[in-house]
Amino acid sequence: MATGYLEILRARHATRLLVGTLVGRLPNATAAIAIVLFVRAQGGSYSLAGALAAVYGVANAVGQPVLGRLVDLRGQPRVQLPAAVLSALAMAVFAFVGIEPRAAAYASVAAAGLFTPPLEGGLRALWSSVLPREEQIHRAYAMDAVAQEVMFTVGPLLVTVCASLWSPQVALLVLNVLGVLGALSVVVSAPSRAWRSAPREAHWLGALRSPGLLALLGAFLFIGVAMGSITVASVPYADGHGGDHVYGWLMTGLGFGALIGGMAYGARQWAGEPARRLQVLVAFLAVCYLPLTLMPGAVAMTFLTVLAGVFLAPVIACAFVLVDRHAPAGTVTEAFSWLVTMFTVGASVGTGLTGPVVEGGGAQWGFAVPAAAGTVALLVLISTGRVLAVAVQGAVVAVGSENDPNRALEPRLGSGDRA
Repeated sequence: MATGYLEILRARHATRLLVGTLVGRLPNATAAIAIVLFVRAQGGSYSLAGALAAVYGVANAVGQPVLGRLVDLRGQPRVQLPAAVLSALAMAVFAFVGIEPRAAAYASVAAAGLFTPPLEGGLRALWSSVLPREEQIHRAYAMDAVAQEVMFTVGPLLVTVCASLWSPQVALLVLNVLGVLGALSVVVSAPSRAWRSAPREAHWLGALRSPGLLALLGAFLFIGVAMGSITVASVPYADGHGGDHVYGWLMTGLGFGALIGGMAYGARQWAGEPARRLQVLVAFLAVCYLPLTLMPGAVAMTFLTVLAGVFLAPVIACAFVLVDRHAPAGTVTEAFSWLVTMFTVGASVGTGLTGPVVEGGGAQWGFAVPAAAGTVALLVLISTGRVLAVAVQGAVVAVGSENDPNRALEPRLGSGDRA
């Protein structure tokens, strides 16, 4: 396992691109908690903090595919770095102006979310120009998914440390400066400067004209619902089993499970059809959510959250392969950005839906939501299986792909005509 990942990290530019992207995404990964801490320090209510964080999230969901399309059209440096700077400036305005006047606060966080650069989609477009073999690209997707879990675990801790040592205002500013530096590190690299999207057919729908991508987005909406619902259902459970530190252990358990699953998934080559493999992974994901409804003691519940997280990173990594396969030529960054957006929207829906469920039936019913959402995601994949099994028209198909010992036909991944 370690040898495979080290092989990727030793590839020229790979470590720089991965680390730069993760650092560049810190402002986005920590925005919700940073906004809440800052608003509370300013004397604002939790309702105001939640509303501002929601505005940031909605604006981010809108901006990612739009900026992703611009990256495909104009290249990475012309879009990613200006977007990072604009997003950081908007958050700096929020940090210095504060929560009054309200219109300025809402406008600044909306601009910060809207201009968040699509570094996540950009990295996945670059892997194929850095790694020569397809199995390495698949493993990089798994490593990418694992790194996300680490970032979403370490990021909030970094916010709280900065806020404790200095202030929530300083935390906002420091994180956004780091975000700009991360984006800068990526866009001045040779792969980012050289990357060009494949020629694209002019179409107002862009990546959304792909039926296979639409099927994936439908499934990931419900996977996002599952993740958002767990974060809400865990709150009343933690209140009855030890308080905030238990909630922290539950969230850490989810991330640790995804870390284990992603590393194990990326450690081997997978033969056969990725669409069928995604169905199996999502089925296991839904099944592993079910034990959460048992709600045992805090220690056992933490182990159950580890189990619940094990198949998340493999699901995401496998979906990356299918996005690359179904993205119409010239839309690869936009397609990956749509996946991020749909997952984010689903998580928001999950948090909003589970609140009333918990109030009406308690934490146990709240933990039933992720299992139900995972089941719906599986049904979407099964019902669209034929669409997902067929690569987008015009894909470059490699007979006897290196990652497929069964010699199944599977499109090559890459940049240029690899997009």
